[in-house]
Amino acid sequence: MIHLTGTLRCAPDQQQNVRDALPDHIALTRAEPGCLEFEVVETAPGLFAVSELFSDQAAFDAHQTRTRASAWFAVSEGMVREYKITTV
Repeated sequence: MIHLTGTLRCAPDQQQNVRDALPDHIALTRAEPGCLEFEVVETAPGLFAVSELFSDQAAFDAHQTRTRASAWFAVSEGMVREYKITTV
């Protein structure tokens, strides 16, 4: 399994667009084959905690590919991402 944890940080002028786009991004990700867990929670204004668990590397890679072609990618472009990826 592939487990990603970390944070996303966005500028004040991006915050509402990110909040508006998150529900669709979360729903689409949770529907992906191999997605076991996917949580994105705003812990402070503009700071989002992320936790993802995918069944294997192929599922994680497919998620990354889908995300890069999504509306979420355009909305979240430029956000500071700090992630740790581990195999469990």
